[in-house]
Amino acid sequence: MTTLQNWTRAACAELGVPADDIAVSTILELARDVAHQVDRPAAPVTAYLTGLAVGTGLPLAEVASRLRALAAGWPAAAG
Repeated sequence: MTTLQNWTRAACAELGVPADDIAVSTILELARDVAHQVDRPAAPVTAYLTGLAVGTGLPLAEVASRLRALAAGWPAAAG
């Protein structure tokens, strides 16, 4: 296991979240896109907002898709 996998499992255990439900690659790809197309500090904030949105019942794939589209059209991406 990698450090990321170990951390994810430990954090899930600490928070009582099923580790099998975590889509690490989706979150990392979204964070990468936002960091590169918007601003680096926006990446962790976006990850947090993603968690809030998913917590309200929105599907992760939909949230990630909508936020990727928003980031792709962000003015900083053009500059």
